[in-house]
Amino acid sequence: MSLLRTAGRPMLASMFVAGGLHSLRRPQDVAPAAEPVVRPVTERVSVLPDRTEQLVRLNGAVHVVGGIMLGLGRCPRVAALALAATLVPTTLAGHRFWEAEDPADRAQQRIHFLKNLAMMGGLLIAADDTAGKPSLLWRGRHAAKGARHDAHLVQRWVRATARPAATVGGVRAKLGH
Repeated sequence: MSLLRTAGRPMLASMFVAGGLHSLRRPQDVAPAAEPVVRPVTERVSVLPDRTEQLVRLNGAVHVVGGIMLGLGRCPRVAALALAATLVPTTLAGHRFWEAEDPADRAQQRIHFLKNLAMMGGLLIAADDTAGKPSLLWRGRHAAKGARHDAHLVQRWVRATARPAATVGGVRAKLGH
């Protein structure tokens, strides 16, 4: 693993682990801000808990587990995708700068919103990072291309050997062998 990945993944993950632990320990601190986002989501997705504090805890758990996995380099692409998916409602709930009345608060919330947007970009890059190894999609395409090439070679070999074999067989049949 490169030095950049070794250092960068834990740096990116640290914010999620710290924030996730806070949400797990004290969901009541985050629940009021999360309420405007939680209601519409739980109405559409029936498998999610109805109570805002439970959903805040669930989100915190995903942040902790995903952050630890990303930081340790264990299934980092899946972890980055999970963190990116949970970052959207977290950002929309926590940093609604467009609703802030006070200009200083609006500026502060805009900064946090943009920070989360930047973290989302980092997570998307991490989710796409194959660590120098070909992706499964590339491997599949490469294997299919190799199989087509091999089939073409077999087809050419059969055509090349079939005609002389047929000629030899015809000659042998005429000779009575």
